[in-house]
Amino acid sequence: QAQLVESGGGAVQAGGSLRLSCAASGRIFSTYVMGWFRQSPGKEREFVASITSSSSSTYYTDSVKGRFTVSRDNAKNTVYLQMNSLKPEDTAVYYCAAASHYVGRYAYYYTGQRQYDYWGQGTQVTVSS
Repeated sequence: QAQLVESGGGAVQAGGSLRLSCAASGRIFSTYVMGWFRQSPGKEREFVASITSSSSSTYYTDSVKGRFTVSRDNAKNTVYLQMNSLKPEDTAVYYCAAASHYVGRYAYYYTGQRQYDYWGQGTQVTVSS
């Protein structure tokens, strides 16, 4: 079983950057596909990005492509979300999640919340205009 702890959230002005981290416990972190999701007030939680276990494949929702980068360091059991050119509409609680079951070879197979078995508690990101 994995436990996930996010950090790095905060308040930033539009155009700024933040780097979220998600530290995972468990010796088999390197075998999990990792994902980032976010939830804004009054909205459903939505997919942001995913990365396969070996980092060979990544996938992003259209609204963050070119601005966000997901990466991981399996030696440190940590996954990152670098967020640049932030917009007010990026304001949300950001969650990392781990998928332990194989669905497909590429990261775009892992966009559904039900594919993920473990979730962090979330970290708030607030972008002001």
